[in-house]
Amino acid sequence: MATMLRRYGVGARWYDLLSGERWVYRAGRQAGIALLGVRRGDVVLDLGCGTGLNFPALVEAVGPEGLVIGIDRSPDMLAMAQRRVDREGWGEHIRLLRVDAAHLRPEQVAAAIADVRGAGSTGADALLATYSLSVIGPRNEAWRRALATLRTGARACVVDMQPPHGFWRVLAPLARLACAAGGADISAHPWRLLDAAASPSTIQRTERKGGHIVAVAATLRK
Repeated sequence: MATMLRRYGVGARWYDLLSGERWVYRAGRQAGIALLGVRRGDVVLDLGCGTGLNFPALVEAVGPEGLVIGIDRSPDMLAMAQRRVDREGWGEHIRLLRVDAAHLRPEQVAAAIADVRGAGSTGADALLATYSLSVIGPRNEAWRRALATLRTGARACVVDMQPPHGFWRVLAPLARLACAAGGADISAHPWRLLDAAASPSTIQRTERKGGHIVAVAATLRK
């Protein structure tokens, strides 16, 4: 576990620049947040938030009444995320939790919400996982624990990767290499976790970059 954690945190300072965010992966974040349908005042759980690349869009979506809770196991990634929060003045709208997603407890999220809103919260309104579940080994456990932090009728969105298809298939080797370098399992297809948790009629799916990026969102039955 310690080896995996060091690997994940390596290069946190350069992650935003070297991850292909601008040219490839930002499109998935934008698509996923749009599908998630975040509303003003919502509490959104950003599972595996990394350096906080989802924060600008999420803070804008939830507005001053809302809250974003970023969860990550890497102190290096969270340090970069905190710098982003401090630089943008988002301290009142974001809480960061250093915790392995596979060990997340509902009371940790409840405490973060209570810190802003006071006691009596019913859980988070939405869950967003962008390019994180394919990196987490025990992803089923991480998913189960994340769902346990949500209120009844919450929405969830998973954005992750697969080999591109069609014309873009020629880039599949490069996509596999990029995923391997980042410790992601390109064959994980973690959006399938929504199938067992969501109301089928609410499931929405879209693809970007020749199918390399898949975003799936739905309303949960819980």
